[in-house]
Amino acid sequence: MSKSLRLSEKWFRRGLWLVAFVFAGFLIGLGGTIVGDLPKVETPLRVDDFLDKPAADKLRAEVKQARQAEQDAQEALEQAQLQHSKARSESQSARETFNNWLATRSATQRADQDPQVIARTQALDVLKRAERKTQQAVEAQQQAALDARQAAAAAQERLDQLEADGTVKLDAERRRVELRVFLYRLALTLPLLAVAGWLFVKKRKSTYWPFVWGFIFFALFAFFVELVPYLPSYGGYVRYVVGIGITALVGRYAIVALNRYLERQKQAEALPDQERRKDLGYDVALARLAKGVCPGCERPVDLKNAAIDFCPHCGIGLFDRCAPCGTRKSAFARFCHACGAGSGVKLAQE
Repeated sequence: MSKSLRLSEKWFRRGLWLVAFVFAGFLIGLGGTIVGDLPKVETPLRVDDFLDKPAADKLRAEVKQARQAEQDAQEALEQAQLQHSKARSESQSARETFNNWLATRSATQRADQDPQVIARTQALDVLKRAERKTQQAVEAQQQAALDARQAAAAAQERLDQLEADGTVKLDAERRRVELRVFLYRLALTLPLLAVAGWLFVKKRKSTYWPFVWGFIFFALFAFFVELVPYLPSYGGYVRYVVGIGITALVGRYAIVALNRYLERQKQAEALPDQERRKDLGYDVALARLAKGVCPGCERPVDLKNAAIDFCPHCGIGLFDRCAPCGTRKSAFARFCHACGAGSGVKLAQE
């Protein structure tokens, strides 16, 4: 159709389409902000909201206390191991010294050194008892650390089970919240789509068509782009059902529109030539001729063939002769291209 428009009108239309897209862009930005903020109407959920608070707090305190006891026992164990290592080193050193001295005494066979043997043996016994005492301290701290670790593990296991039960409840509630938020979004976008459909049917050719088309683009984007990622998925059923529903609606509309169009074309082709021209828009006729199709039935026609003056499909006149000069011209032209005489052709205005 652009070939039939005046140059200024083409640029004005392009500018108005730019207005439509800019208007749609701002509406999409506003709609995206609103849709993105809709989840904020719901209170954020946590696992703690679905736990027995006193029981959970008690178990957390037990775990914390057991972990602290384990840490204290570990530190005490390290100290006890250090003391045990020191006592064992002293005992071993004393034992080696005693053995060396005893070997010397055996070589000399001096009886006067028997009291020294007894004294050294007693000293070794004292060191051995000290070593054993530190060993018992190490074992005690190991037992304390083990008890604390087992107590912490048992308390943590009970807490994990409690939190697992709470997580199940949390997931169920999140699914309900997700569904509610989706319904909020659907309640916001579905009316927009309905209004866009009404505007498309009734107002798309009105004076303020740029704003109409801008709103239509916005509504389509809001419903088919912004809403789709938030569709709740229960094994994919919701997405598939929604997809089937949308496809069925669009397909039904297309089928009904096609049948209506074919019926209108059939009725129009049965009318006389002059009546058909009255209902045919001038710009529409020129646009169809520019595409090489018949303006009446939209079937392909070889317009370059000078022998064809009428559509072979529907019979509408395509070319005639100018009354003043006899030049062959388009039957839809308002003026003769050779002499400029008016043709008297009256087509419906857009």
